[in-house]
Amino acid sequence: MSRFDVIAFDADDTLWQNERNFMNAQERFRTLLAAYHSKEWVDERLYEAEVRNLPHFGYGVKAFALSMIETAIELTEGRVSSGDIKSIIDTAREMISADVELLDHVVGTLSALSRTHELMLITKGDLRDQESKLARSGLASHFRHVEIVSDKRPGNYAAILERHGITPGRFVMVGNSLRSDVLPVLELGGTAVYVPHELTWSHEEADPPPAGRAGYFQIGHLGELPALIEQLEETA
Repeated sequence: MSRFDVIAFDADDTLWQNERNFMNAQERFRTLLAAYHSKEWVDERLYEAEVRNLPHFGYGVKAFALSMIETAIELTEGRVSSGDIKSIIDTAREMISADVELLDHVVGTLSALSRTHELMLITKGDLRDQESKLARSGLASHFRHVEIVSDKRPGNYAAILERHGITPGRFVMVGNSLRSDVLPVLELGGTAVYVPHELTWSHEEADPPPAGRAGYFQIGHLGELPALIEQLEETA
């Protein structure tokens, strides 16, 4: 009997590139406001706006664009031009329509694991944007279930598990964010596999679980996941 009923995956920066698009957009935003403030000051004020706006606008490109517009108005004391506002909107539109670039080992790993386990996608952000990226990625057929959520707190995971009749101890979550993909799942008693990405938004950073923490594993890249799952199944 399999140890796990479902293996779930995060999407952004676990299956495909995402943070790089935000970093490129932020660099354009710094240049836009270079005549008013230093890049460091712009970055700090933009981050404050993003975090402040999370309860209102959530995650994703649209929320990011609204935070850029708010920051531009504040840092220019209302002098930002309509042309500059349009430039921010154009940047957001380009981000939403950008090509979906899969990370290494994604296709092979999903193909292998979907033959032995039920796979689920759990991602947060804007519904329309995430649905579009999944459709364009060519990966949708690997997932039995897709959950696009507003946040990834323990309560969000608990609701998903209850809805699908999954026991936390028989659930695996795989992702690049300690804050969103690892710690909440461990709190519920599930298994979490951390796959670091070279670029991580500072809001997603957190201290890793202590060494030897039950249910916590870290791998170098997604290609190592099938062997880890096989090992865990054999020791069940």
